[in-house]
Amino acid sequence: MNNKWKKLVSSYLVLVLLIGLVTTSVGNRVHAAEQFDLNAKSAILIDAETGKILYASEPDLTLPPASMTKMMSEYLVLDAIKNKKVKWDDQVQITDYVFSISQNKELSNVPLRKDAQYTVKELYEAMAIYSANGATIALAEHIASSETNFVKMMNDKGQELGLKNFKFVNSTGLNNSDLNGNHPKGTGADEENMMSARATATLAYNLINQYPEVLETASVPTKTFREGTSDAIKMLNWNWMLSDIPGYLQQYAYEGLDGLKTGSTDLAGYCFTATAERNGMRLISVVMGTDSITKRFEETKKLLDYGFQNFEHKDIFPAGYETKGNKTLSVQKGKEKTVQISSEEPLTITINRGDEKNYAPIVKFDKSLLNDENALTAPIEQGQKVGYLTYEYKGEDEYGYITEDIAQKVNVPIVTESSVNKANWFVLTMRGIGGFFADIWASVSGAIKGLFS
Repeated sequence: MNNKWKKLVSSYLVLVLLIGLVTTSVGNRVHAAEQFDLNAKSAILIDAETGKILYASEPDLTLPPASMTKMMSEYLVLDAIKNKKVKWDDQVQITDYVFSISQNKELSNVPLRKDAQYTVKELYEAMAIYSANGATIALAEHIASSETNFVKMMNDKGQELGLKNFKFVNSTGLNNSDLNGNHPKGTGADEENMMSARATATLAYNLINQYPEVLETASVPTKTFREGTSDAIKMLNWNWMLSDIPGYLQQYAYEGLDGLKTGSTDLAGYCFTATAERNGMRLISVVMGTDSITKRFEETKKLLDYGFQNFEHKDIFPAGYETKGNKTLSVQKGKEKTVQISSEEPLTITINRGDEKNYAPIVKFDKSLLNDENALTAPIEQGQKVGYLTYEYKGEDEYGYITEDIAQKVNVPIVTESSVNKANWFVLTMRGIGGFFADIWASVSGAIKGLFS
């Protein structure tokens, strides 16, 4: 083979190699979710800041959430604290019902005495760290006077937060059959709470964003309940993915993970709502219906790895962005006839890395500010909001947002770049005269053209 042919073949091979590398890179980016099989009945992964869904598998399938239910109980406790309906140092009386549940060693519990009182803080920590069922019911009774009333609060709050495909029948996530005939009124003796992965993620999203302090307790790996008393019990967090979980459980630890809630019952299988933060991005994942206590952590790792490796927060349109065809608005009765408009701030969303080209700008104007000719009327202030900038996605595998309300908030204001004062009467009069003669001239010229057509 002569040198000319050697060079030609070498160049061809290099070209083939480069095409292969580019194709592989694009394939890894666009279809990364296809590279893992998730062994769960239902799962979802969202960005905790924007509510953007990054991955979903049967997200609306309604399944038992088991003790992930306690995220709603935690929410209502923190809500009661915020609204000063209860205090952390309030003393909670233990009823016969709570006592009987707390003594059941087959359930996750800390032992509670009828002749002792416990603070809201103690019971909350037992619920959040150790998933203690008796402690959860005690808090429900303290806040709402009965678990029945508390369950109504849970369902009402779920509606308020935009949850769909859910129903709470108790405060713990147990099957009602475990409650010794004391299940809340209006619920069945064998009923169990039901939620979809989407609803569970929506609950976690609201819990973390409205009460970020929840992670201070959820991230505690171990704590001794009633330390220094005869009832002392070491609580080991059921979340084995915490970065500082002790001993042999370190094999499941995940960098940046600090919550949120595990769950398991015979009907539910093994479930887990996780949240982790890396490099300024926080993700929330939900896996439901896995077949072992460790599998829920293994599947969660797959989801979180996928999210952190493939997605980023990106300013898809910068502040001061002017869209083609919408750089100005007409102004009536102003010293200037137009005013420039642009975005007030950058539009930041969570995207698949390198996918910016698939996002097209969409401008929506506030019709109440415009007249029939789509013009503003002077005077106009600088920075006056006239609409908003959002986007349209033109790629594939777009999962949207966890609720429609959140999706509607993905926009930034479009504002005027300068002020426009109202023109004085003389200028407006001359414009009117000019317009009058312009109309006459248009009519005359049109008639003349008609004579020769």
